[in-house]
Amino acid sequence: MALNRQPINDQTWAGIRAEFTLPTLEQVRRRLDQLMDDPEPVMQQLVRVFIDDGTFCPGFQFIAGGHLHPTVVDLFRRALELKVPHNYFTAWMITPSRELGGSRPVDHLKSDPAPLLRALESHRWS
Repeated sequence: MALNRQPINDQTWAGIRAEFTLPTLEQVRRRLDQLMDDPEPVMQQLVRVFIDDGTFCPGFQFIAGGHLHPTVVDLFRRALELKVPHNYFTAWMITPSRELGGSRPVDHLKSDPAPLLRALESHRWS
């Protein structure tokens, strides 16, 4: 999938929903309210995708207890510094990457984050 500001197709979102879940922002907020006293710090770090009129949160960013995966948080922070829109960051996470030997960034979340960061920074975003 080319990530050069082309519209992201419905099949991509359906694939993310099927493999990782794609809850609405409101569902995530309600769940975090149940799990912690102050969910706002987590809410501010969420990767969000904007599909039609809805806002959703890809499930690959969550780990047990409503916490965010630290590698995803670090990658997303860097993506924002690079001015990568949320939707394109999410699509990049599930797209095979030449820099990662043809595997997807999401498949490397339990590994050393340095190759992921290099792949993110070397990707052509425009």
